[in-house]
Amino acid sequence: MSWKAVDSANAKIERRDEPWCTEAMKARWTSEVLPCYETKHGALMPVLHDVQHTYRHVPYQAMIEIASFLELPPAEVLDTVSFYEEYTTEPVGSCVIGICQSIACEVCGHQKLLDHCRDTLGVEPHETTEDGLFTLLAMECLGSCDTAPVALFNETLHENLTIETVDELIERVRTGAGSGDGAGGH
Repeated sequence: MSWKAVDSANAKIERRDEPWCTEAMKARWTSEVLPCYETKHGALMPVLHDVQHTYRHVPYQAMIEIASFLELPPAEVLDTVSFYEEYTTEPVGSCVIGICQSIACEVCGHQKLLDHCRDTLGVEPHETTEDGLFTLLAMECLGSCDTAPVALFNETLHENLTIETVDELIERVRTGAGSGDGAGGH
């Protein structure tokens, strides 16, 4: 294995004229998020969550804007985005399906669910369908081992899943009946 040097110091960041972090967002962060933390640095993850949920990703320009707002080095913001699986630098689907692959879910058949989602959606984990509707993830423990196998459809945990339940959740998203949140499986 060899290490390849990347000229990141001269990397070009795609920019748009309109800021990603709007004045309304910054006002909300100032009134609702910052008071919850002793330092501005403590607010980094909630601010990133807000941007991720608003735009379905955290653009590089937004990272620079967040760094400026929180008075942090931009590298700290990028380090956080690149470390945590929840944050992405490319847009994800409007419905993110995260199949748990922990040991409990493995024993209870998570692989069948993951394979079924691959076949049904036509994507591999960490890919998004061409229509932008679904992103499939294979995730580590979701903390519900006693109800395995489990998956997140967006931010809603669905437990004791079967292929039929997964099909119902996917169909609800496809027909516009919901994002998969709150639809059975609980």
